[in-house]
Amino acid sequence: MNSIDFIVLFGTMLSIVLYGIWKTRKSHDLQGYLLGDNSMKWGTIGLSVMATQASAITFLSTPGQAYQDGMGFVQFYFGMPLAMIILSAVVVPLYYKLKVFTAYEFLEQRFDLKSRVLTAFLFLISRGLAAGITIYAPAIILTSILNWDINITILIIGVIVIIYTVSGGTKAVAETQKQQMFVIMGGMFIAFIVLLMKLPENVGLNEALTVAGKMGKMDVIDWEFDPANRYNIWSGMVAALFLFLAYFGTDQSQVQRYLSGKSIKEIRLGLLFNGVFKIPMQFSILLVGVLVFIFYQFTMPPMFFNQSELDKLENSKYEQEYLVLKKEHQVVFEAKRAKLEAFVAADKAGDDSKADALSQDINALNAKQDAIKANTVGLMQQVNEDLDAKDSDYVFITFVMNYLPHGLIGLLIAVIFSAAMSSTSSELNALASTTVIDFYKRMVNSTGSDTHYLFMTRLFTAFWGVLALLFAMFASQLDNLIQAVNILGSVFYGPILGIFIVAFGVKYVKANAVFIATFVSEGIIIWLYFLTRSGELGISYLWFNPIGALLVVFIAIALQVVMPKKSKIIE
Repeated sequence: MNSIDFIVLFGTMLSIVLYGIWKTRKSHDLQGYLLGDNSMKWGTIGLSVMATQASAITFLSTPGQAYQDGMGFVQFYFGMPLAMIILSAVVVPLYYKLKVFTAYEFLEQRFDLKSRVLTAFLFLISRGLAAGITIYAPAIILTSILNWDINITILIIGVIVIIYTVSGGTKAVAETQKQQMFVIMGGMFIAFIVLLMKLPENVGLNEALTVAGKMGKMDVIDWEFDPANRYNIWSGMVAALFLFLAYFGTDQSQVQRYLSGKSIKEIRLGLLFNGVFKIPMQFSILLVGVLVFIFYQFTMPPMFFNQSELDKLENSKYEQEYLVLKKEHQVVFEAKRAKLEAFVAADKAGDDSKADALSQDINALNAKQDAIKANTVGLMQQVNEDLDAKDSDYVFITFVMNYLPHGLIGLLIAVIFSAAMSSTSSELNALASTTVIDFYKRMVNSTGSDTHYLFMTRLFTAFWGVLALLFAMFASQLDNLIQAVNILGSVFYGPILGIFIVAFGVKYVKANAVFIATFVSEGIIIWLYFLTRSGELGISYLWFNPIGALLVVFIAIALQVVMPKKSKIIE
């Protein structure tokens, strides 16, 4: 990066932040700070919801996912449109009618205080730690690529987010996220165009997609039912449906985005906008990853995309073994490139038999490249026992840093920072709202003034922001905790969704039954997780969402039959 890149990077970030602060300078009461005075229109809601879900790691990992495994990851989002329809029809009208600040207020009205506190507490634990990972995950990659100190990267992301989130609340988050989404999508579009321009003269988009298809990267839909496979049509339409219902319907970081809507109509349009455009957005990002893959079929790719780890290997006692593998890698690459050029020519000439024979040769050479990489990784693990052998997160950023012109490099780095900032700001805003509304105001000080609660919300926003920063800075020393945080979403979302399903749809089930059912179901899900981790059970974590939700529903119904009691019910 040079001075132009830094000007573009910091200019883009600061302009977004200053715009958000200026647009929300009139937020002086709790209603305005937490719900944006219910003034948000559907476009802002939709973009804010999309930005909250799209963390920085999305724009680092998704192209790398496509580079590694192809377009199949898009199936993960197939259940989202149906989830948005269900939430728009069932959840939105009730939340809006009750005029709640958080989703968990509804549970006290439907059941009792302990149900509200339980779900709010689970949210604070999972999302509070996840906020640190939202900062740390992209920071560790950017640090490796940019050669910055990781704490500087973390501070840049965290401090800026804390400033504008504390300053403007929900409206500041929404306004900045709207601008961040424009930067993000504009940056990815520019990357797409640059990739097409970087391909050989005789390889256009059609030829690139043909080559990708022959190399197994364009298989979008997998119809085979395999519970251990995270990305097939069944996991996307069933398991992910439950995940999206839980995430968008019960997670305050998402619920707060649309509770600020101007009307039920605006909220519904915002959610449906997200449901309709999320799949094309992810498809486009994956397609960028496929084009990066094709680019590296004609341009020599690194043997391992995390260059700092390769440098360690080159300066170790295994240098000679590495150099032998490096030479072999180059020979195989050049042989494959020649076959690819011949394949493109045969395909254009309509010589299908020759093209098919060449594609088999190409795949065989590709397998040799994979074997060389595996041997390289083996040597790297001798140097660094803690090596992360998965380098797909570094694929896209490596292309950006090495092949984009200056100025565009700064813009694409700004895209990654913007995504980190947008998802982190939503999390901090929601964490502060839940802390004040569901705990402080409900159980500590219920007679405070609006000004007092506004001050406490700002204070807790800063508190959660500092906590996220501290966790991100010490995350490298807390590997087991990081793993636990990544699991939290999988093991908690299902049972939490189950509570809300009972609350909305099974009116005769009362508080004690659903409370006990939640604990029992959570225990079963944790047990299933350990079975999966040990290899005794082959099931993707995505399926924990429907299993956990349905367990709560059926156990609560069964318990209610045994111990019927009166409860307060919202008609």
